[in-house]
Amino acid sequence: MATPEPSTTASVPDRPMNSGQPSPGHAAGPEAYRGQAGRYDRRTDAFRQWRERVVAQLPARSGDTVLDVGCGTGLCLPLLQRKVGPSGTIIGIDASTQMLEVAGSRVTEHGWNNVQLLTAPVAQAPIGRTADAALFCAVHDVLQSPAALTHVFAHLRPGAAVAAIGGKWPPTWNVVLRAWVTGLHRPFISDFTGFDRPWRMLAGFVPDLHVTELGAGAGYLAVGHARGPLDTIPQSDTQQRDTQQRDTQQRDTHQ
Repeated sequence: MATPEPSTTASVPDRPMNSGQPSPGHAAGPEAYRGQAGRYDRRTDAFRQWRERVVAQLPARSGDTVLDVGCGTGLCLPLLQRKVGPSGTIIGIDASTQMLEVAGSRVTEHGWNNVQLLTAPVAQAPIGRTADAALFCAVHDVLQSPAALTHVFAHLRPGAAVAAIGGKWPPTWNVVLRAWVTGLHRPFISDFTGFDRPWRMLAGFVPDLHVTELGAGAGYLAVGHARGPLDTIPQSDTQQRDTQQRDTQQRDTHQ
C-alpha cells in the first residue's frame, strides 16, 4: 500500500448494494438512498473532486468499454465520456430503479448513445460483454461482496484498468472525525464491516492495487489492474495459516 496522502477533502458517501432480484419499480438499499434520487446530486456535489480524481486515475482509453459499478444517478458518466469518447462504451449498473431513472434522463439529455444502464444487483447484472475497465465510486457494500466482485471481474479482460474511491474509518484517536464519518455514511451503507480497509477484497482481484488515503484518513483511492493469467491468486488468511501448518508438519516429518 502506498504511503497515506493527507488531504482536507471531505469523504464521499458510499452507496448501498442490494442482493435481491431486480424488478420494475424495485427499490434498493436503505430508505435514505432509494428515497432521495432526485436530490442525491445536490447532496453529494461537495464530493465532486473525489469523482473527478478517481476517473482521472482510471487508466482507460478512447474506445474502451468501462463498467460503472453502482453508478447511481450517473454522476461519473460525463467524466467517463471524456475518457472513452463516442467510440467507447459505458455500462452503468445499479439496483435502484429510482437512481437509474435520473441517470437515464442524464443520458437522454446529453444524447449519449454509447451508454447502457442495467437495473440489477451487481452480482446478477446481465453485463453480456468483456470490459476494459471498472470504476467503483462510493460503493462500500459492493466491495464487501465476494459474489459481486467475482461477477464484475468475470467480465473484465486480464489486465483491465480498475479504480475505486470511497470512505473509510479514520484513525481511532480522531474521535470527532470518526463520528462525522459515521453520520455521513450511515444512510448509505448496509454494514460497516470492512470499513477500516474497504479495498481488502478488491486487492484479491487486483494484484498491483495501489492505495492512497484521503481526507485525513477518512477516505481512500485505489488503482490497479485486474489479475492476468500469470498472476497468482492470493490466499486468504485461513489458507495462509493452513499452508504454514502443512509446511511445519512436513518439516517435522523429515527431521
